[in-house]
Amino acid sequence: MTLQADFDSAAEDVKKLKTRPSDDELKELYGLYKQSTVGDIDTECPGMLDLKAKAKWEAWNLKKGVFTIKF
Repeated sequence: MTLQADFDSAAEDVKKLKTRPSDDELKELYGLYKQSTVGDIDTECPGMLDLKAKAKWEAWNLKKGVFTIKF
C-alpha cells in the first residue's frame, strides 16, 4: 500500500468506529486531518457565537507547524 492509500484507509476507518470518540478526541482527529490534508490554517478565527466552528478552528490551529505530507 502507498502512503496515500494508508492515509485514506485510516480516514475511512475513523468513520466506522464502533463507539463514538469523545469530543476531545474528535477535535484532535479533526485538527490532525486538516493539518495533514491542507497544511497550516490560513483563515481567521470564527466569532465567539459560532461555537462549533471556533472549536474546529482551535483544533486545527493547535496543529500549526506540524509537517504536511504532499501526496
